[in-house]
Amino acid sequence: MLKAVEKIIKLADEKKISFPEAVLLLDAAETGVPAEEIRGRMAERLADMRRSVREACANTVPCRIEPPMGPKLRAYQEPMAGDFILAASATAMEVASYNATMGRIVAAPTAGSCGIIPGMLFAWEFFRGEGKDTEAMLIDALITAGAVGEVTAFRATLAGADGGCQAECGAAAAMGAAALAFLQGGTPAMCAHAAAMTFKSVLGLACDPVGGLVECPCIKRNGVLVANGTLCADMALAGIESVIPLDEVIDSMGQIGRMMAPALRETSQGGLAVTQAAAELMRDRTDRIGG
Repeated sequence: MLKAVEKIIKLADEKKISFPEAVLLLDAAETGVPAEEIRGRMAERLADMRRSVREACANTVPCRIEPPMGPKLRAYQEPMAGDFILAASATAMEVASYNATMGRIVAAPTAGSCGIIPGMLFAWEFFRGEGKDTEAMLIDALITAGAVGEVTAFRATLAGADGGCQAECGAAAAMGAAALAFLQGGTPAMCAHAAAMTFKSVLGLACDPVGGLVECPCIKRNGVLVANGTLCADMALAGIESVIPLDEVIDSMGQIGRMMAPALRETSQGGLAVTQAAAELMRDRTDRIGG
């Protein structure tokens, strides 16, 4: 189990290798699993992720309370956020919606946050991948993201029930930010700064699903946080650094999660889940099912 991003950066700097190369060396040493086998497993996850995106985009099964949103965003003609963010957000919401309808997804790192990383990675492939070996690069990007997720799981949590949505969608966006920084040629330190700044922007984010369903606000948060992670990757690539190291930011996220009231940790007993609109929405749904 990887315990610190600082250790990854130190090894990468000492050996003058990339972030994912350092991850593979450390993981192989700690688990006894050869680096190439780990890469092979990540290649399988990437293939699964591609498949889930294709299926999600073609899915016609409606969610229980949320209407389709990805197609509306793809049809929007004048995005202020730019084509990259628009495409990433649409993909993220389609995959998250597919999860809500019991479709096959890759938990990245959780089912509730499953759209963020594929949204970011495949938008990068479409807009920035021309002429590059994108398959190999995306595998390395997943290794980069996975390492951030592994350290987060060890030092804090990846569960909304333990840490709120900062631990699910927040972690996914941080993982994706590190991956984008790598894909754009960023140094190992830049990958860490991208993830740290992403986490810092969502500290304290509640997990408050309406009706206990992984739909509202979960699907939209998948769509929104791709923009957060992408901007933080750009900030890191521009030379902006997090004053607080990533490992300590993750520690803070875990501390905040433990301090959060249970009502804000996936119990649907607080936040958006107990608004008047949410109550009416669930009552209308119950009436439709009963009728």
